[in-house]
Formats: sequence, C-alpha cells, structure tokens
Amino acid sequence: MKNVHELYNGWLEQSLPSYLAEELALIASDEQAVEDRFYQYVSFGTGGMRGVLGAGTNRINVYTIRRVAEGLARYIESNGEAAKKRGVVIAFDTRHFSYEFACETASVLGAHGIRSYVYKEARPTPQLSFTVRKLNAYAGVVITASHNPKQYNGFKVYGEDGAQLTPQFAEAIISDMNGIDDIFAIQVKELPFLEQQELVTWLAGDLDDAYLSSLLSLKENQDIALDMKLVYTPLHGAGLVPVSEGLRAFGFQQVHIVEQQAVQDGDFPTVSYPNPEESKAFELAMKLGTQVGADLLLATDPDADRLGVAVKNGDSYELLTGNQLGALLLHYLLSTKQQLGALPRNGVMLKTIVTSELGTQIAEKFGVTTVNTLTGFKYIAEKIAEYEQSGDYSYVFGYEESYGYLIETFVRDKDAVQVALKVAEMAAFYAKKGQTLLDGLQSLFDQFGTYQEALVSQVFEGKNGQEEMKAILNNLRQNAPTSIGGIAVKRFEDYLTGISTLADGTTENITLPKENVLKYVLEDSSWVAIRPSGTEPKCKFYFGVVGQTAEEAKDKLKRLQAAFEV
Repeated sequence: MKNVHELYNGWLEQSLPSYLAEELALIASDEQAVEDRFYQYVSFGTGGMRGVLGAGTNRINVYTIRRVAEGLARYIESNGEAAKKRGVVIAFDTRHFSYEFACETASVLGAHGIRSYVYKEARPTPQLSFTVRKLNAYAGVVITASHNPKQYNGFKVYGEDGAQLTPQFAEAIISDMNGIDDIFAIQVKELPFLEQQELVTWLAGDLDDAYLSSLLSLKENQDIALDMKLVYTPLHGAGLVPVSEGLRAFGFQQVHIVEQQAVQDGDFPTVSYPNPEESKAFELAMKLGTQVGADLLLATDPDADRLGVAVKNGDSYELLTGNQLGALLLHYLLSTKQQLGALPRNGVMLKTIVTSELGTQIAEKFGVTTVNTLTGFKYIAEKIAEYEQSGDYSYVFGYEESYGYLIETFVRDKDAVQVALKVAEMAAFYAKKGQTLLDGLQSLFDQFGTYQEALVSQVFEGKNGQEEMKAILNNLRQNAPTSIGGIAVKRFEDYLTGISTLADGTTENITLPKENVLKYVLEDSSWVAIRPSGTEPKCKFYFGVVGQTAEEAKDKLKRLQAAFEV
C-alpha cells in the first residue's frame, strides 16, 4: 500500500463526487486528518466492514464499497459458473447512501457476470438471511452499520446458509481484496444493462409474505390474552413493516407506532444514537406508552436485528438488559415446549462467552445443554449448522448479551422481528397471571440467584488509539491479576493463545477458535472479559456477578469495575 500522502494525492487526481472532493480539500493542511483517512483500508473481518462515511481508504464510500464487492466477486468467480448463477441477495437499511451502495455492489458483481437479487426498499438484516436461504443464493450482502451513529455505514457478507461469514470465507475475500492494485479501476456495469442481461432481479413482495408466514410459525401458546397495549418504534429503521404486520398477524390489535420514528431517515433525527440498548432511544416510546397506557414497549435498531424492551413499572417504564430478556425468553420457550411435550431430549442452548450465566442455570433445570461460543452471532449460526449435520443436539435458542436473539432457524442471524413477536406473546402470558416481565425476572432471581452484568466501552480513535489499546491488552495478558476486587481469580482464559490457566498454574486448551479476548473467572463465579470490538474503535470490558440479593450483586459489580478503573 502506498504511503498516506501518495494515496491522498492520488485521490485528489480522480473525478470524485463533489462531496468527497470537498472533504479532501478541507483537510489539506490537517496532517492528522489526512493520516486518519488514509493510513489503512477500512478493516474487513468476519463481521464485514463498518466505518465512518467519508473520503479516503479508511472511510466508507463508493470506492471502498466497490473494493469489497470486487473481493467478493472474485471469490464467487473462483467457485465456478454455478456459484455465479446462484448469485447474491442484496439488502440495505435506512442509512445515508445505503441504497446507492447496494446498487454499486450489484454493478460490480454484474461486471463479473454474477447475478444479484436486490431489494428496492430497506429490509431488515434477518430478512436478508432468510432470503438467501429461500432463493438458494450463493451469498448475501446487507448495507448497514447496525446500531451505530448516523455517521456510519457498512457492508456485511453472508454465506449460502444465510449466516455471517466464517473466518475462512472472510480470509478468502480479504485475499482477493488485497490483490486489487487500483481501487479506481474496478469495473462496474450500469444497472439497466444488467437488467437486460438478467443479471439483476428486483425483489418483490412475495418474499415479504414468505418471511411473514415463517414468523407466524413462532406462535405456540394459543391460550393467552392478546388485548394488551403495545408501543413499537423502528427508530427510523427497516423494522416498521415486518414488526407491525407480524404483531397484528399474531393477533395483537392494540399496537401503537411511534409515528415520529416511523419515518425512514438516515439522520435518525429524534435520537442521538439509534440503539435500543440505550434508554434515551425509548424517550418517545415512553411518552406514547404513558399516553395510551401501554404495558410493553419494543424498539428495533435500524437494520432490525437487535431488540430492546421496556416494561411498565408503576408510573414509569424499566428497560430490560439483553441478558435479562434472553433469560426470560429462554425460560418461557423451554417451559412452553415442556408443556407441549415438544422439548427435545438433546436440546442445546447457545450463548456467547460474555453472556450471563443465568441462562446456563435455566437450561440445566430443563435438561438442556449449554454451549458457549465466541462473541458474534456467526459462531452461534455455525454451531446450528454443525448440529444439523451431526445430529448431536437439537437447537432450542441462541442469544448474546448485546440484544441479539434467534428462536427459529429459518434465519441464521439474530432476528429482532422474530423476538418482538415472541416477547409480546410472553408478556401476554404473564399478563394473564396478573404479572409483568419484571415479575418473571424476579422469579428467576429467586430460583437461581440475582445475576447482574455490566458493559463498559473505552474508545480508541485513530492509529494512536489502536496502538494504545493493543498495549493495554498486552499488559493484561502478560501480567494477569491473581485477584480482582478482592476476589481470587480461579481461571484465566486467553482466547488468543487458546490456553486456560488455573490458579495452581495448570493449563487446559480452549477448544474455541482463537480470538483476542481475555477472560478472568473468579472463585465466586463472578467474571470479567476484555475484548476489542471487531467493527468499532473500542475496547469492551464485560462484568458478570451473582449474589444472594440485589444489593450484594450490585456491590460486587462496583468492585470489579473499580479494579479496572472503568
């Protein structure tokens, strides 16, 4: 790769869109700004790529989108004519340039004779996964930055099974991307030409109907009241139609939509951060909920793969964490299956290594095995496929702490649309007993102990920030603490080396793939995990504790966080 100034000057010589040319002109005398835009290409991994919109190799723009599309095209081409004919499904969310980037992707693929199936309007990421499987496509692409702020966009790639890329697939695409000498010389074909050549097919409503039909298969508990009042907000994203239509098809008639946030707008004008994990994202939903007397509030992020939930608690609403909602869903699903005689003898629940251990305790009560995976739903999807082939286990549920859940496997990624319907059904089930989801959660705590978790992210922007984050992780790896918050460390797990070291110095191999994650398991079953984000310039610190009371758990959590000064 050329040096920063060669790249910068090379971009200036191109006939760039005016908004990119203007951005580069504005930073001409700002060395740090130039370096930040050109010191690397936007990183691409098993989660695809995600970054800030703008000019340069380290930004999301038409040229970096073409580069990754070209890498994907070369990979598909290397797998023969059958792969090219099966083609690629392309979807996008409501962010700035999402539609344009989707069209650019089809244009690059078409230049290689690869067929594309393109949604004309924004669709949820889980529907992309569903459509790849439904059409037997060779791959899928969704243009999205999930729940990131409005300045971001991204490019996620899916395999033929509808799951996010495996590491091997990602490495092959990266290898092909690295073989591109000139990002401005990538060939594209105009969409009208590709339509004539039958290399672009615009997807119609029959696939929406097929997805909705599959969603209705989730309805298991018929003996519940569906007259409860719900509020739903898509946070200006792609979830509006499938979630609202799904809820009504499930039988819920009092579904109130936050109209200000039903407008698809990449500026996300009513929120600073379109993330259903954040309480501020629920402000308008809470206001509407109070007006209509809603029992439950639901929110999906822009690409509708994450769901946030708030429950009426007196005169206000209380948000559930991803860990809490996952535990409630798991217990409800297993209880329902048990009552229906549909609980498999070899059932398995899948979760990530940074997800609460409450789910493990619940699964054990029902005779269901828990299998942990690395962070990222692609690993859960990988296990689903593995067990389908081997027959070792029957999948019953998968989730991660970051508000991602999957119930039925007609989708192979986290699916907020599925879960919105199931959460509404679960809330109606509790309402019939005169209870709320908060009552259900307390019942779980009474049975298994009070579990509390926390996540703290530290931002490390730019090249210097990345180096600082790397130094922090190296120090924690080389100088692993023997106690944290006054609690002895029982086991230190280094997922990069694949070694788990016990307190007495003996070691065990970790069977999961290698990844830059550190985890400390303490004597009282508390734990701390540290991992750099794969899609953002952040280092994430995860904390999990269990206590006999809420006060005890809260105190432990504070002590662990204080030990890392986060």
